[in-house]
Amino acid sequence: MVRKAARPTLRIIPLGGLGEIGKNMTVIECGDDMLVIDCGLAFPEEEMLGVDIVVPDISYLQENMDRVRAVVLTHGHEDHVGAIPYLLPHLPVPFYGTPLTLGLVRGKLVETGMAEQFDGRALQAGEKADIGCFQVEFFRVTHSVPDAVGLAIRTPAGLVVHTSDFKFDQTPVDGRVSDIGRLGELGQEGVLVLLSDSTGAERPGFTPSEKSVGKTLQEVFRATRSRVLVASFATHLHRIQQVISASYQQGRYVGVIGRSMEDTVQVAMTLGYLDVPEGMMLDIEELEGLPPEKVTILTTGSQGEPMSALTRMAVGEHRRVNINPGDTVIIAASPVPGNEKMVARTIDNLYRRGAKVIYGPDAGVHVSGHGSQEELKIMLNLLRPRFFIPVHGEYRHLVHHASLAEAVGVPRRNILVGDNGSVFEVSGDVAAITGRVDAGILMVDGLGVGDVGNVVLRDRRQLAEDGIVVVVIAVDRETGELASGPEVVSRGFVYVRESEALLEQVRATVRGALERRNNHRPDWPGLKNLIRETLSQELFERTGRRPMILPIVMEV
Repeated sequence: MVRKAARPTLRIIPLGGLGEIGKNMTVIECGDDMLVIDCGLAFPEEEMLGVDIVVPDISYLQENMDRVRAVVLTHGHEDHVGAIPYLLPHLPVPFYGTPLTLGLVRGKLVETGMAEQFDGRALQAGEKADIGCFQVEFFRVTHSVPDAVGLAIRTPAGLVVHTSDFKFDQTPVDGRVSDIGRLGELGQEGVLVLLSDSTGAERPGFTPSEKSVGKTLQEVFRATRSRVLVASFATHLHRIQQVISASYQQGRYVGVIGRSMEDTVQVAMTLGYLDVPEGMMLDIEELEGLPPEKVTILTTGSQGEPMSALTRMAVGEHRRVNINPGDTVIIAASPVPGNEKMVARTIDNLYRRGAKVIYGPDAGVHVSGHGSQEELKIMLNLLRPRFFIPVHGEYRHLVHHASLAEAVGVPRRNILVGDNGSVFEVSGDVAAITGRVDAGILMVDGLGVGDVGNVVLRDRRQLAEDGIVVVVIAVDRETGELASGPEVVSRGFVYVRESEALLEQVRATVRGALERRNNHRPDWPGLKNLIRETLSQELFERTGRRPMILPIVMEV
């Protein structure tokens, strides 16, 4: 009797995208080869003061870079490709993606001067590439950006399918429906592990077609005799196409404002993914002389980002466009979790400037690009996986998706729900979470990547909540005696003029503490600690606040 050779162990490790919206990155390991899926960013949380964006911690990849064969990109949304400009120097491997996805990435890299480092290799839906021990096949899925694909990854351990973000839109804007036939064939072939988008797992039924938004836009444009501004994600090209089409039908010209929107529209037009009638797209300056009913402006800022074009227009600080009374502003996106307050503030400011604002789930100007419960069930039934790992969503989304999988017949023991860093291991007929790897975050602040950590954020929170008190003293270099001071400077703690008595007491407290020292030898760290400890207690007793205390000791 010939014994079958044991199949190699397969390891799947999410470095981002589990228990959160955004920052998608997943590692597939088999033998000596590693394949990375996506390289996305996320918005910072409220307590991340001053942080611009968040990207995955790729220390695990850096430790195993000799095994990393490539990064495969599923589509061009920021939560799947936005981290590339920050992490590319640490990922010297080929990047595979569809032409539009690679074009959008290259556009970002040109701005940062890293385009020459980028080894982009284009594949169309239906094409395959051999990458190490993996064979990767792209299959078409419908999402809110063209050229989105799912992945069929053949490994020595078996077939892994990664759906990417998807929905089953039967009337997509570009006419390219999800390749249901190919999904059925993959199911017949036998799927070992399915990783499937969980973002819509709480929503019952089906997600409406993107074309339903187009109908609403046409009605708004037909009934509006004022200038129309539409805020959307820059990469939501299906939405942008529908704005252009509705504007064309009503004889409007279109201008684009916001760097990311301008760059994306230019790339999409160049590659043929946007259909723009000749002469319809004008510069903002050219629109100024036209009647309001002839003008549409596409802009960034649908998430209320502080420096985005729409947010600056809403407070009258944009140098090229002002919001005029009577303007109609369409917020054609739903807030990403955590951005609700910023979006609400922008809407309030738009109303203050006399604009009519169309927004919210009942306005009909936005539908999700992610499948709802019935579509997730269809995907599970088409592929019929042996093991199922829900991905792309907050933890409750993963749990709901797991329940849907169980409802359509996937055994509960074969469904694995984990977190970023969980090591999902499939060996033969057994799958389990067998360990963890480091899968934290890197915070991007200005030009710095990862140089802002928990200590810096803690200091920022303290400064934001209670302010700072700076105490400056001069000390004799030889004797350690106080030569002058202390001088006290307060910022964000108390207003100096109205709190002179308190600040004088601070000076007296510092002088008294220095005079009571048993040892007058020059010990600058000891002096600073003494001032910090003495004042911390004194100020808390008098004000109930704990400002940051920064002692400065000068030698004379």
